[in-house]
Amino acid sequence: MRQRPDEASGVAQLQEDVDAWIRTIGVRYFSELTNMAILAEEVGEVARIMARRYGEQSEKEGDKGKDLGEELADVLFVTLCIANQTNTDLHAAWRKKMEKRTSRDAQRHGENPKLK
Repeated sequence: MRQRPDEASGVAQLQEDVDAWIRTIGVRYFSELTNMAILAEEVGEVARIMARRYGEQSEKEGDKGKDLGEELADVLFVTLCIANQTNTDLHAAWRKKMEKRTSRDAQRHGENPKLK
């Protein structure tokens, strides 16, 4: 896959931003297992908003002010922390995954009658 000129800096820059924040404000990374638990918690908060705002569940009054974007950003932040801690280059992993999805799904979705 071809990458746009501005694309290479996106995820890598986010990883650098998180690392700088952790080292200057956050003091240190939480352990990988703690961050995994935090990630699960943050995904749960996204799921709660989605189920109540876009699904069949009733949205509680206290949940109506919750910002989906902020909750998704929390998921991204913790994901970036885990990537940094495990020396995972998310940009490279993203490119690899998109290439795999593109070759695997090149025909599959277009031929799926459920998507028409």
